[in-house]
Amino acid sequence: KTRMLKKIQICLCFFFVSGILYEIALLSGCFFSYVPMSKHFLTPEQVLNLGKSIIFLETTERLEPPPLVSCSVESAARIYPDRPIILFMKGLTNDTALDLNSSYAAFSLLSSMKNVFIFPLQLETVFQETPLLQWYNQVVPEEEKNWVHVSSDASRLAVIWKYGGIYMDTDVISIRPIPEESFLAAQKSRFSSNGIFGFPAHHKFIWDCMENFVLKYNGNIWGNQGPFLMTRMLKAICNLTDFKGTEDHSCQNISFLNPQRFYPIPYPAWGRYYDVWDKSPNFNHSYALHLWNFMNHNRKVVVAGSNTLAEKLYKTYCPTTYEDLIQNAEQRDFT
Repeated sequence: KTRMLKKIQICLCFFFVSGILYEIALLSGCFFSYVPMSKHFLTPEQVLNLGKSIIFLETTERLEPPPLVSCSVESAARIYPDRPIILFMKGLTNDTALDLNSSYAAFSLLSSMKNVFIFPLQLETVFQETPLLQWYNQVVPEEEKNWVHVSSDASRLAVIWKYGGIYMDTDVISIRPIPEESFLAAQKSRFSSNGIFGFPAHHKFIWDCMENFVLKYNGNIWGNQGPFLMTRMLKAICNLTDFKGTEDHSCQNISFLNPQRFYPIPYPAWGRYYDVWDKSPNFNHSYALHLWNFMNHNRKVVVAGSNTLAEKLYKTYCPTTYEDLIQNAEQRDFT
C-alpha cells in the first residue's frame, strides 16, 4: 500500500508540475511553437486571458471566410507571431465539426496557422457583465435594418473591454506592428473610425462607449453605434484639431492615430486598391491598410496576374492566402 501511495503521489506531482509548465509556456508565448492541433483544446477565455489578442469578428452566418478575410487574419498572424489572433464566427457553434481537414479551404488554411484561433461568436455570452446585455435582450434582430453591422459594433466593444487587445475589421491588412496600446484610428481629421482600435482590459473609455451605445441607440442610422459613437465619445473628452502631416494626436492617454496609419487611401478612392499603379505606394507611414470592403460590396476581387495594388499586397502580406485561395482556385477552375 505504501508503495502504491508513493506512485500515486509521484503521478499527481508530475501532472501538477506539467500544468504549471504549460501555463508558463502559454504566458511566455512559447505556446505558439507547439503542434497546431494542441490549441484546439483551449477555450476562448483561456486564449483571451493570455492578453494582447488581435480580434476579428464575422457576424454573418457564413462559414467559409472569403479571401480578403483570410488575408486579413493571415497578415495579422505574420505581423504579430507572438500574439493570439482570434477570429470569432457567428455561423460556428460548439457542435460544428470543422477542423484542419474541413472542406472549407480558407477555414483549413487559417486553422493550420499556429497562433490563429477560430471560435464561435455567442453574442449573449459576449455581452454578459456589460451594459450591452440589457440592450441585447430587448432588441429584435429581425426588425433591425443594419443588424450585422450593429451586432458587430457591440461585440467588438464588449470583447475589448473584457479582455483588452486590438480589434480589426476583416478587411484590414496588417503590414507592420502597431506600437500603441490605447488608441483610436482617425479616418479623417476630427473623425474616428471603429474599424481598428486597441485598449487594455476594463478601460473606462470603452465602458463609456458601451453605455452611450445603449443610451443613444438608433439602429436605423448606419454607423451611429460605430464610427459616430467613437467620434462623439472622443469629442466629449478631447479638443480635436486637424492633423498636420503625419503627426498623431494624444488626449487623456489615448492616442488618436493619423489617417495615414490605416486609411492612406480614403474611402472615396477605395477602388484604387484594385487598380494597376505605375509605381506602387510604399505606405511607409502605415501600420495596416483598410480596403473598404463595405464600399466594394464584393464587386472587385483579387485576380492572379492582374498586377493590381491589392494583388501585390496579398503576395507580400498574406502569401499563403494568395497561393491557396486565388492562384490554386483559378488553376482548378481552368482545369
